[in-house]
Amino acid sequence: MPDAPRPTVVVIGAGMSGLLAAAALAGHADVILVERDTLPAGPEPRRGVPQARHAHMVWTGGVTALDTLLPGLTEELVARGARLAHIMGDMVSRAPNEIWFRRFTSTPHRNLVCSRDLLDAVTRERVLADPRITLRQNTTAAGIDGDAARVTGLHVRAPDAEEEHLAADFVIDATGRGSRAPTWLQGLGLPAVPEHVVDSGVAYATRVYRAPAEDFPLVNVQANPAVPPGQGGIILPVEDGRWIVTLSGTRGGEPTDDTDAFTDFALGLGDPVIGELIRDATPLTEVVTTRSTANRRRYFEKLRHWPDGFIVIGDAIAGYNPVYGHGITVAAQSAVALREYAATTGLTRPGGTRRLQKSMTRPVAAAWDLAIGQDIFYPGASDQPPTRVERALAAFVDRAVATGARNPRALAALLDVMSLSRPATRLFSSDMLLPMLFGPKRAFLEKAPLSDEERKSAV
Repeated sequence: MPDAPRPTVVVIGAGMSGLLAAAALAGHADVILVERDTLPAGPEPRRGVPQARHAHMVWTGGVTALDTLLPGLTEELVARGARLAHIMGDMVSRAPNEIWFRRFTSTPHRNLVCSRDLLDAVTRERVLADPRITLRQNTTAAGIDGDAARVTGLHVRAPDAEEEHLAADFVIDATGRGSRAPTWLQGLGLPAVPEHVVDSGVAYATRVYRAPAEDFPLVNVQANPAVPPGQGGIILPVEDGRWIVTLSGTRGGEPTDDTDAFTDFALGLGDPVIGELIRDATPLTEVVTTRSTANRRRYFEKLRHWPDGFIVIGDAIAGYNPVYGHGITVAAQSAVALREYAATTGLTRPGGTRRLQKSMTRPVAAAWDLAIGQDIFYPGASDQPPTRVERALAAFVDRAVATGARNPRALAALLDVMSLSRPATRLFSSDMLLPMLFGPKRAFLEKAPLSDEERKSAV
């Protein structure tokens, strides 16, 4: 018998979620990537990803997923200037409860650190080199076709062209925070998608500096929700001898695009170390700001009925406050789940898509709980105040952080959860609970654990 024809998949959006979804399915389908923008040829900014200007990291769970989808991607990124930074050995970090982490080197966690432009460019090159993936640029998705039982394709618009129908066996919405999937589904006769928003009101301001020293550690001062407005910042050493410096603040304490105020804002954080390090550094750019940072989750999986041939992935399901750095990790882990489903179940199996959509929420739920577990405590973040359970969990996490700051076993458990490598139950393992309950407990550090040599090299 002749082989069955390969199904056709249309992926809407060529950001990280869309690229990784396309990579996940190229072995099982012919993929058409529909992108409204013109994609840059190299590591350059593009209109559809304004958040790319700010600091980005990919946690260990995301690094593993990226290399699962695109073997050797991390190695290629490192060859082009990215860095696998040991957490905490290559990082100086002050926790939200104002405790400095010791720079233990025994944990296995290494985060991928580079500019978002480089990460996007290298991923894009790898994905679009696959002959089974076709890119349609400058093409806008106008809506999905089909009915409440099955989606049959997408109608699109290109400049100076009539609206066109793209027939597909499967359509994936990877359009991010601005996804129109809830509206499209209602147009097919499905009910409204439940939604939850937790908005700390945080704003971001970023400036790029010439790095005064090579191989400098990441420096991170996290905001404290218990002392609003929450203000924080990070120095992210990236390729080409640059520091990306991103500052943040919630309502009443937001940074601005005033270049004269940037260093003063950093000096006014709970610890002035970032301001001290950039005070004499050479700026390479002006200050850019972003305010679209709310945690927003759409509960597609709660719909009782779901059309075959359609799923939503990435930030279109949930977008997070970028300070937690989980967006790309979630996108990569969701794409791995998508590939596993295609390999074991097949994309065209009737009735299977609803189960697939539910599987998309597993990494989403983990990142969501971590984000709102902090942000819900900011004034005005949510219409509903934190529950007794949420307060108890937040208190436990504070204790876990305090333990991890002084004990390498506990730190490994904490990073397993923060990196989305292990579920939150890891915090209740013996690696965390025994040091938490019985110690021994070292004294907390009184200042940022930068060596004298590191401080001198940054002057």
